[in-house]
Amino acid sequence: MSLPHAILTALLEKPSSGLELTRRFDKSIGYFWSATHQQIYRELGKLEQAGHIRALPSAQPTRGQKKEYEVLPAGREELTAWVARSEDPKPVRDPLLLRLRAAGVVGSGGLEEELERHLAMHRRQLAEYSEIEARDFPPERLSSERDRLRHMVLRGGIELETFWTKWLTDALEEFGRTP
Repeated sequence: MSLPHAILTALLEKPSSGLELTRRFDKSIGYFWSATHQQIYRELGKLEQAGHIRALPSAQPTRGQKKEYEVLPAGREELTAWVARSEDPKPVRDPLLLRLRAAGVVGSGGLEEELERHLAMHRRQLAEYSEIEARDFPPERLSSERDRLRHMVLRGGIELETFWTKWLTDALEEFGRTP
């Protein structure tokens, strides 16, 4: 249910074509809510059909032209209602955790290399998030609620990556390996 809300959020931030939206997803919302380009285009059609968005009028013929979408009042109302809705947290479903559990039964052959690979990936992601924070959220920019909330989402990502890097480092030490 959250993909349409992610799209409504992105379109309220800036009306966009489907292509622009997929690129923006890849650079921001996609860090915490991933979707394929095909899923985004399919959802745009559903949102338009539901009366939540519309394609902006174009001076050019639409054949071969990219449509730019904007959120209609019904879409804003839906997003506002969704923000206020109560929702329980989802359980963590990470295949790496399950593989560790399985290794307790069948042995851990080769698992250390996979832990090291994951650690490297989480360190890269943490560095990228930290770069974004330094570039986009200097203290003087955090005066508006909009920027503070965006920064809060980024801080959540930083805290998660910090958790994973520490946890994976500890896991590797359990195997007698120092990353």
